[in-house]
Amino acid sequence: MENYTSSRRKFIKNTIIAGGAGLLGAKTLLAARSPYAPSPVPTLRGKKALFVYGGWEGHDPEPSRDLFVPWMREEGADVTVSDTLDAYLDNELMSSLDLIVQIWTMGEITGDQQTGLLTAIRNGCGIAGWHGGLGDSFRNNVEYQFMVGGQWVSHPGGIIDYRVNIIDQDDYVTANMGDFGMHSEQYYMHVDPNVKVLATTTFSDEHAYWIGGAVIPQVWKKYYGDGRVFYSALGHVIGDFQGYEVFEIQKRGIRWAAESKHHQREKWLSPVYKQSLR
Repeated sequence: MENYTSSRRKFIKNTIIAGGAGLLGAKTLLAARSPYAPSPVPTLRGKKALFVYGGWEGHDPEPSRDLFVPWMREEGADVTVSDTLDAYLDNELMSSLDLIVQIWTMGEITGDQQTGLLTAIRNGCGIAGWHGGLGDSFRNNVEYQFMVGGQWVSHPGGIIDYRVNIIDQDDYVTANMGDFGMHSEQYYMHVDPNVKVLATTTFSDEHAYWIGGAVIPQVWKKYYGDGRVFYSALGHVIGDFQGYEVFEIQKRGIRWAAESKHHQREKWLSPVYKQSLR
């Protein structure tokens, strides 16, 4: 725990801008380390966003706020920050949003809070998140899981070394990226087979022999109603975002999700299971 805490504090400290401007934007922080040519990116400029954080503290909701909110504002977004799910009850706020970024692991959401959240997304507000902050929230709420497109169920072995495989280098979120290694939790997910998968991981049989060779999505995008939904299983703790790919994927996913109300709907749903005609 001492080593992790020291690493986390060092990472956040290294991103502070002198003079109280907050944390340095991730683009500036990591550009020198990027092994990939930058792709043209949409902007958050002029977008109205809500950043909601809380739940289980093991996934670093407050450090996540301190990293992502300044970056979003640096990109030009008008960001409202909330440490309560009651923000989803504010009809005027929710109807005005282009984007929600949520980091809230486990916990409970009331029926009215869920209705406010899901209604906004169905009406065109995008949502983006990562790891348990989006993919392991509100375990009793199946409609919420339907919106996300998947749910965490296990991370065999805990913190281990594994590979992430980019399977779509044409999509904006993962363009010009190659496969990369992680030392973190490898998320085994139950996933809607109709999401657009951008990256996967392959499990060994070391920690659960019956899943050796299983390929599980790690990054995907989808729609819920008219709202764009972006999810990455990466980012267990704030230190994981020191990796260029982890941070860059999340930044691009956030930008992509914010465009629901501003760009034509993407059409790429391709049913995996097709009924045989006999």
